[in-house]
Amino acid sequence: MKNVLLIIGLCLVTVTAFAQKKAVSAAERISKESKPNYDEARGLIKGALSDPETKDDAKTWYIAGKIEDAQFTDENTKQILGQQPNEPVMYEALANSLPYFMRAYELDQQPDEKGKVKPKYVKNILGTLTSNHVYYLNGGAYYFDQRDYKKACDFFEQYLDISDSPYFKDERIAQRDSNYMIVQFYLAVASTQLDDSKLAIKNLTRAKDTPYRQNDVYQYLCYEYVQIQDSVSLEKTLEEGMKVFPDSSYYLLNLISLYISSNRDNKAIEYLNTAIARDPKNSDLYQAMGSVFEASKDYAKAEENYLKALENAPESPAALSNVGRIYYNQAVNKLGEANLISDATLYNQEKNVAKDFFKKALPYFEKAYNLSPNEREYMVALRGIYYNLGMEEFNEIEEKMNQ
Repeated sequence: MKNVLLIIGLCLVTVTAFAQKKAVSAAERISKESKPNYDEARGLIKGALSDPETKDDAKTWYIAGKIEDAQFTDENTKQILGQQPNEPVMYEALANSLPYFMRAYELDQQPDEKGKVKPKYVKNILGTLTSNHVYYLNGGAYYFDQRDYKKACDFFEQYLDISDSPYFKDERIAQRDSNYMIVQFYLAVASTQLDDSKLAIKNLTRAKDTPYRQNDVYQYLCYEYVQIQDSVSLEKTLEEGMKVFPDSSYYLLNLISLYISSNRDNKAIEYLNTAIARDPKNSDLYQAMGSVFEASKDYAKAEENYLKALENAPESPAALSNVGRIYYNQAVNKLGEANLISDATLYNQEKNVAKDFFKKALPYFEKAYNLSPNEREYMVALRGIYYNLGMEEFNEIEEKMNQ
């Protein structure tokens, strides 16, 4: 009785395996029809992909890939002929095909029972992926434009996976051309839109040594380190960026800001002196130097550098307001000191000193305001100056600020 049961069991296994292989063939046949039912073909192949008797057969995975590729090709042909394809269907099929082909490629390289490797599908897989390679870029671009950044990342990743795969190292498909650099960049940019700094940093780091919009990549990378408050990596990236892009003020100014915020004024001044020696007409550098001295309340040196900045950019509202602010803040400090003095004579003396500083600040803020009349910072400063100097312009600026 046991032997009978065993025989029946073996027959069931054989029938099941035969059924799955038959399903693979049926799925292949359907995918080649003039009007294929792709859902039916997928349903037939699905069981074979997990059945123990067929899941390790290269043909199973190859046919699964060919079903997806056939639907992609149908829609893409419409595009080539100037017709409107169903782009979501087209690109979904393309995306689905790659993991099937990759698994088929692996299985097709396995040695047989005699230890020999006799691939049946490798050549076709390589040919298909070579033909389709650029469409993974197109798919990423399509979803990027749709602002579906997750799918855009998936397509860009697949493009790079094909290029980087060791299976294709000897094929034309693996070449690192300009498209490869473009995809690296847009994968990194799409990653920054996913609220996942870890992923963004990974993809930006991969792209930062590629000579395509490299400056943008470094700046995106700095932004991500700011988001996760990784000041060590931020500083390292800013220093590296400054070496790669010595003409960009972005890295220098942000480094200086970082040094100031961490109370490393000497380091900030060192970097600025080097930069100024290289570019002595750069107004931004003098403004940055002035901000370092202003933060440490060395108003004399701050004034000196802000005036140099203004000399090199006389129509810059920021340079004008920086000079004005040095005088304005000293005026406010003097007023504060005067209010602590009980002696009337000394009080008036300090108050007059404060007024002198307000007078010095006035022309700078007035010009800055004339150049940028909607800048509220300049209006606030002028209101304070007009008030403390008892000027009738106070009412006019007050009215405008309350509008």
